[in-house]
Amino acid sequence: MMITLKDLTFSYSHSTPVLQNFNWQVQRGERWAILGASGCGKSTLLYLLAGLRFPDAGELLINEEFLPRPRPQSGLILQEYGLLPWATVRENAELGERIRSFYGADGIHAPRDGSRVTSGLLPWLKRLGLDALSDKYPSQLSGGQRQRTAIARTLALNPDLLLMDEPFSSLDAITRADLQNLTLELCAEQNLTLVMVTHSIEEAAIMGEKILLLGNPPNRFPQIIENPNAGETGYRDSRIYTELCQNLRQRMEIA
Repeated sequence: MMITLKDLTFSYSHSTPVLQNFNWQVQRGERWAILGASGCGKSTLLYLLAGLRFPDAGELLINEEFLPRPRPQSGLILQEYGLLPWATVRENAELGERIRSFYGADGIHAPRDGSRVTSGLLPWLKRLGLDALSDKYPSQLSGGQRQRTAIARTLALNPDLLLMDEPFSSLDAITRADLQNLTLELCAEQNLTLVMVTHSIEEAAIMGEKILLLGNPPNRFPQIIENPNAGETGYRDSRIYTELCQNLRQRMEIA
């Protein structure tokens, strides 16, 4: 088991709970898309999984362990890339390793000898087509190149869980499809568990072999749509994909 939510409740101050007695499970290696309208709690759930927010009640376990702080084995990729404007592609991509060398691989204890983690960055710069751009600054990059830099920074840390918060929403259609395909390839190669937040029905249908649909708060019961064909060659052009998108659109109108 990778992720388990047991009777989890979370709310912001003086407001309706976003999640109430919510139960959900994610198996290792699964790809999930979290879909829903703005304000339904998609990003809130992701930040709970990242250890950036904490439940009011209930349990959240990853690999059967409670989550008292952000987990070093979880990679978080955001919509706005999170790049330092004064740092080069290489320096931005190295940032995770630099932080880990200070805190240690467990996120608490610094290495006894004070040494840095052995760099696994260069293969990822090459794999993501960034090696020729390593001395460029974010202002000199396209949106797709910035997001590839954020992905390289994350994958250099060898995560087992990849959390993505609408990472491609600001990109043009061609670049978005390219990075969606790249993410699917990387998840398969690295056996990553993926949980991705999106407001796009089409993106959820492409990325998630399972889709968690959230409605207006409070969300008490997970609406789960199976999508076993996601990631297959030609799936974007298939009748199954078109019908799933129509089904999701109808469900969102009702939710």
